[in-house]
Amino acid sequence: MNFIASSGQLRASFLRWSLFAVPAVMLLGFLGGQFGSPQSLWFLNLEKPGFYPPGSVFGIVWTVLYVMIGLAVALVASAWGARGRAIALIAFIIHFALNVSWHGVFFAGENISAGLILLLAIDATLLIVIALFWRVRRSAGLLLLPYLAWVLFATFLNYEIMQLNPDGGIYVPPSETQRIEI
Repeated sequence: MNFIASSGQLRASFLRWSLFAVPAVMLLGFLGGQFGSPQSLWFLNLEKPGFYPPGSVFGIVWTVLYVMIGLAVALVASAWGARGRAIALIAFIIHFALNVSWHGVFFAGENISAGLILLLAIDATLLIVIALFWRVRRSAGLLLLPYLAWVLFATFLNYEIMQLNPDGGIYVPPSETQRIEI
């Protein structure tokens, strides 16, 4: 027997998935951010482009984006029986694992060029995820477009930081000894 879910059942499924996906995405994003910090001496001493936003902007933007990402995931996950649902969710998991690892590569690893390469992979996988989500639920794909814009901006920002710091931003702490000439 085939049953078509009622609109009430679909809403309940979306609500349940939202209650799982939004906190999960936010938690994983937060945990990824713990692998390095823009407050490190290395990062603070890097040359940054003039369009680099204030630090407070990043927390606000990522919080809003993580909620939108979680809702997009919930829309796709609640689309039981939709063609391409499973592959869309698998592609998202791969993409989000790359996203979460960026802090560790860039900040903790102090590696600007590897961070840029990783961001290019994040960009490519996000485009795939958007296309796959779009096929399952158009609204899920639309919810990811601001995220795409932000990630593309982050890629450009990473590239500009790399151009301004060709030495990789190697931080040399001041010497403990002082030379005094008489």
